[in-house]
Amino acid sequence: MKTIGLISANYGSSSFGDLLENRTLASLPYGGRYRLIDFALSNMANSGITTVGVIAPYNSGSLIDHIGDGSEWSLGRKNGGLFLMPGSAFGVQSRGSRFLLRDLLKNIKFFERDDADYVIMSGSSDVWNIDFEPLIKQHSKTDKPITMVYKKVPKGEDYHGYFLNIDDSGKVADIRTESFGWSNYFTDCFIVDRDYMLDFMNWFGALEYMDMIEIMRTNMETMDIATFEFKGYLGKIKNPSDFLKVNQAMSDYDIRNEVFCNPERQIYTKTQDEAPVFHLPEADVRNSVISAGCVIEGRVENSIIFRSVYVGKGAVIRNSVIMMHGEIGDGAVLDNVIADKYVKINEGVKLYGGGGEPIIIGKEKTI
Repeated sequence: MKTIGLISANYGSSSFGDLLENRTLASLPYGGRYRLIDFALSNMANSGITTVGVIAPYNSGSLIDHIGDGSEWSLGRKNGGLFLMPGSAFGVQSRGSRFLLRDLLKNIKFFERDDADYVIMSGSSDVWNIDFEPLIKQHSKTDKPITMVYKKVPKGEDYHGYFLNIDDSGKVADIRTESFGWSNYFTDCFIVDRDYMLDFMNWFGALEYMDMIEIMRTNMETMDIATFEFKGYLGKIKNPSDFLKVNQAMSDYDIRNEVFCNPERQIYTKTQDEAPVFHLPEADVRNSVISAGCVIEGRVENSIIFRSVYVGKGAVIRNSVIMMHGEIGDGAVLDNVIADKYVKINEGVKLYGGGGEPIIIGKEKTI
């Protein structure tokens, strides 16, 4: 069955402060070399989906620069390929919002002009590696127009978004915004019959200011929704604390192997070559990811260091994310800090963030 993909990148959160001042959440750097949208694009490409639309916000400069024509994901094609589509000016929505109906209506021709059977809809801020082929196969065997992807999580109270109440037949009985204990957490991903998607936009067009999932939630008596369980690693990023934790998960051997080391489902990104890391004799690196081009003289613990970062002699970086071209002066101490690109920390400066509220330093700032 022919399937096309649509990735929503027109959302963010005010909690990220300066990190999203000039970029969308989808183009936020991750893991030393990636951007968050790399995962959604790679999941589509690795599942044989060759027509992918990306709904972009008004501040999409960094996103456009990163994904280009989609060649890195084999989407630079004459037939199908990557379509960058405009989103509305109302991209920052309420909790859990990903699929604003106004954005979908604005790009209805993406659905109309294709003859695909199904559309996979995905958010763009999750770190995961999923094969969509089993989802497509299961959906094709049901008589339901929508199948929502979920993951069982042990502590629903620690998550933000939507939760699925699933009946004995595997159908969605209810969609909730709060849950406790073991819960079925919606992964911001679902597959829908293309014809039904067009009907949906026609039926609920007057509610264009609402999110598609919220419309489904408030009209459950008319909805017939199947479910598909994802059992792998899912790194959800809804706030800076999540961003820090999901970055630090890169140092976990099992998670790193699952997400990045499957030869049949690689995570692709824009290639940028750098020289190898240079560790000076004083360097002390523990449980961290250090990217190419870095020069390390100090101590780095439980942290992610992006390309071409300099860590000075006697400097200490703990539980932090330092993005590209950062400069950490001699004797500086950073603990629970997220520093954007080209940040300079002067000699001897000490910054300590709380575990739940890391300190955020905007692009090109000097402290």
